[in-house]
Amino acid sequence: MTTNVLILCTHNSARSVLSEGMLNHWARMLGKDVRAYSAGSAPSGHLNPFALEALANVGIDTAGYRSKSWDEFVDAGAPRMRIVITVCDSAAAELCPYWPGSPVKVHWGYADPSNASGGDTGKRQAFELTRQAIGYRMLQLLTLPLDTLSNDALQHHLDRISHS
Repeated sequence: MTTNVLILCTHNSARSVLSEGMLNHWARMLGKDVRAYSAGSAPSGHLNPFALEALANVGIDTAGYRSKSWDEFVDAGAPRMRIVITVCDSAAAELCPYWPGSPVKVHWGYADPSNASGGDTGKRQAFELTRQAIGYRMLQLLTLPLDTLSNDALQHHLDRISHS
C-alpha cells in the first residue's frame, strides 16, 4: 500500500515544493511505494523559479507542479495521508485542518532560501543547499520500514530525523 506524505509550508512555493520533488525522486530511485504531495495554508499561486531550477538541475521533472491549498487534501476523495510534515515555522505554528486517518505529524524546519542575500547567485546557492538538506532527510525517511511501523514508532523515528 502506498505511503502518502503531505508536506506543508505557508505559501507552497519553495521548501514544500523542494520536499515534494526530492521525496518523489528518491522514492522512485529506490523503488519505494511512497508518494509525496505539497500544499500551503495560504498558497501564493506560483512556484519560486529558484526552487524549480534547483530540482531541474538534478533531473527532477516539475511539470504539473503548482502552488495549492492544503484544503485539497481534506476533501472527500483526497489521498489518505500517513505522514504530514511542516517545513516552515509559520506553517508549524498554524492550526492545521483535521487530516482523515490521523496521520503522524512532524516539523522539519528549514530557513527560507528566498530570503538569502547576494542577489540571484546567493539565492541559487541557498536553494541548492536547502534542496540538499531536504534530500538528506527524505532519504532517511525512505530507509524506515514504513509498512510495518506503528504510528508511535514512526513518530519516534521522524522526530529523530528532525534532529539530523
